[in-house]
Amino acid sequence: MNLLIQNATIVDERGARSGGVLIRDGRIAPAESGAEGCRVIDAEGLTLMPAFIDMHSHFRDPGFPAKETVETGSRAAAAGGYTAVNTMANTFPVCSSMETVEYVRRKAEEAGLVEVHQCVSVTENFDGRTTEHLRRLDGTVKLISEDGKGVQSNHVMAQAMRIAREKGLVVLSHAEDMEISPYDYRLAENIATARDIFLSEHTGARLHMCHVSTKEAMADIIAAKKRGAPVTCEVAPHHLWFYGAGYRVNPPIREKEDVDFLIKAIREGWVDMIATDHAPHTEEDKKKGAPGMVGLETAFSVCFTRLVKSGEITLADLSRMLSRNPAKMLGLRKGLIEPGYDGDVVLVDTARAVVVDPAKLHGKSRNTPFAGERLFGQVCLTVHRGAVTYERENENE
Repeated sequence: MNLLIQNATIVDERGARSGGVLIRDGRIAPAESGAEGCRVIDAEGLTLMPAFIDMHSHFRDPGFPAKETVETGSRAAAAGGYTAVNTMANTFPVCSSMETVEYVRRKAEEAGLVEVHQCVSVTENFDGRTTEHLRRLDGTVKLISEDGKGVQSNHVMAQAMRIAREKGLVVLSHAEDMEISPYDYRLAENIATARDIFLSEHTGARLHMCHVSTKEAMADIIAAKKRGAPVTCEVAPHHLWFYGAGYRVNPPIREKEDVDFLIKAIREGWVDMIATDHAPHTEEDKKKGAPGMVGLETAFSVCFTRLVKSGEITLADLSRMLSRNPAKMLGLRKGLIEPGYDGDVVLVDTARAVVVDPAKLHGKSRNTPFAGERLFGQVCLTVHRGAVTYERENENE
């Protein structure tokens, strides 16, 4: 589909400007190339941004269709303004082979709503020991992660990092020392963060720290960045919004001083990305204590309300963390509104306030602690390579 969006306020990491965008044959095209045969959208009063890219989602497929599937996760992503997601390997079977990667990729193509980039486990089948399967991965796999468990052995993590460096893979770290977490989750994250940073510096492997939640872990990451270590990091929207709360996620909701420090790190430019850690569960599993929450559909509104509307950062800063930096890590031509880039954009209404209603979410699960929260920044339209994948007004929302 060819699409012309007019009269918008355009915002990407470079700042804000007025105008529109022409998408032709799936790519952003120069305005002078002509708009014949295009669907025209008048975006007066709305903000046009590069579509969002989530570096950390769980689609539970294969293995747990009662929680989520690639198709339902894709619907949730599109409704949240996302056109690409990176999904974790804790499926069943564990994603330790190209066969499972291809299964997920095929399901995503069939759904046709978002690009799904599938992580492969650091150790084979999460056995905590074996890393030789990493040598069999082809160049389409860019990231490896033991999310949900963390690699507990120093030797095994170092071994995996050496292979990752050889193959150009990024190691995503779920920082948790599981011997310590039963009695001190904070110490568990802090020790594992420090270990993985030192191993990254030792091996030269690119390391990405997932869902950083403590002030101590973030301080260690900042120090590593100052040393020139090959380390990037992400924070999750719920760790910026809640503190001292009882909703169960992993890593846990922290204290106000942690939230304040994470926001300070964002303001100073140390945080590379904001990622959802979208973790759908059935109502029964959540009642049994399963950690995690759905986050794709609330992420932009939470971040806009907490960070931009409050004056902590600009919308351009948020675009860099939600779009441009994830695109760079995944090697995608996305994240800027510029001719030649993929025609992946999102229209948002920054003046519109909405109250989160779990019944209106588009994924399979409803496990969100944001139920009843009043948030600003509503996603109105999501476009993936020129095709409209979500349109709020068509759903009478």
